[in-house]
Amino acid sequence: MQVLFKVVRQIQNAAPNIQTYTLDVEPGNTILDCLNRIKWEQDGTLAFRKNCRNTICGSCGMRINGRSALACKENIGDELARMERIRQQTQLETSDPGNDSLRPQSEISEALPGGPPHPTTEDAIPEITIAPMGNMPVIKDLVVDMSGFWKNLEAIDPYVSTDARQIPEREFLQSPEARSRLADSGNCILCGACYSECNAREVNPNFVGPHALAKAYRMVEDTRDDRTEERVEKYNQDTFGVWGCTRCFYCNSVCPMGVEPMDKIGKIKDEILDRKDASDSRPVRHRKVLLDLVKKGGWVDERKFAVMVVGNYFKDIKGLLSLGPVGLRVMTRGKFPLTFDPSEGTDEVRSLIESVQALNSQSNTDVQQ
Repeated sequence: MQVLFKVVRQIQNAAPNIQTYTLDVEPGNTILDCLNRIKWEQDGTLAFRKNCRNTICGSCGMRINGRSALACKENIGDELARMERIRQQTQLETSDPGNDSLRPQSEISEALPGGPPHPTTEDAIPEITIAPMGNMPVIKDLVVDMSGFWKNLEAIDPYVSTDARQIPEREFLQSPEARSRLADSGNCILCGACYSECNAREVNPNFVGPHALAKAYRMVEDTRDDRTEERVEKYNQDTFGVWGCTRCFYCNSVCPMGVEPMDKIGKIKDEILDRKDASDSRPVRHRKVLLDLVKKGGWVDERKFAVMVVGNYFKDIKGLLSLGPVGLRVMTRGKFPLTFDPSEGTDEVRSLIESVQALNSQSNTDVQQ
């Protein structure tokens, strides 16, 4: 079958343009196979990275129809099937104008460089758009400058400290249980897919990124490392570390190795919360106050939440003053609740939260032993 490849091409400090190539392909051909053929048969100037061709090195990361992925892993058949599902879902959603909770077609369209998949007839040639990864400057075509990516990884000091080794001449052993807790984060091949799709990184240049924090979790969890307290303090720094994550789940959804960086960020947050009081910082207070209010009432009492988090229980005068303009707007528009009614099933909610907390506490105790 024929497929039209729309490749976003660019050189440094210049506007991108889309160049099209048509190939006869098989459903089992990978995107990397097709890029190789374009370069060898049609355009030798096309630039992209590649190496192992087996989902090991992570070199061939790029955006394929608006989603960061490895070109050596994604094949034509699966990609066209995915785009057809999106097209059908878009048609279904846009046919129900009264459903505001559904994702609009324009949002999906904007996610794809060059526009949404539009072939709707059997005679139309299917299209695949290929673009460079995001959050990194383009060097040429599909090749991006990853120096910032590596710099942010280095910033979290992703090396097990050897100071904890008591007898240097012997191997530093771990139990199978302790090693199993590192398995997922150890699968990271540093392809950059999560970093490319990170919304937090896009708006906050201080955030180190999900790739770095997934590695950071490995250091925190590694029983051979003796710098856990120091690391937890470092990863707790404002929006540089875990509190910069917006929990959008994009990093989890695009990771080709199942590392699930956002889950690892959440586990580092748990380590921080176990060590910190609500008065220590606003991010810690936000999490603890939210949980306490839900345990008490089944949902968040909005009258207390902002004062307790931003105003630090009336201790932060500057924070309290910052709430003034927002509070006035809320009150004038009738959106400030004067009373609070606990939700139904509050006792069940509280019981569930306490059960999860007890299980987590027991799990941490077992690991330490």
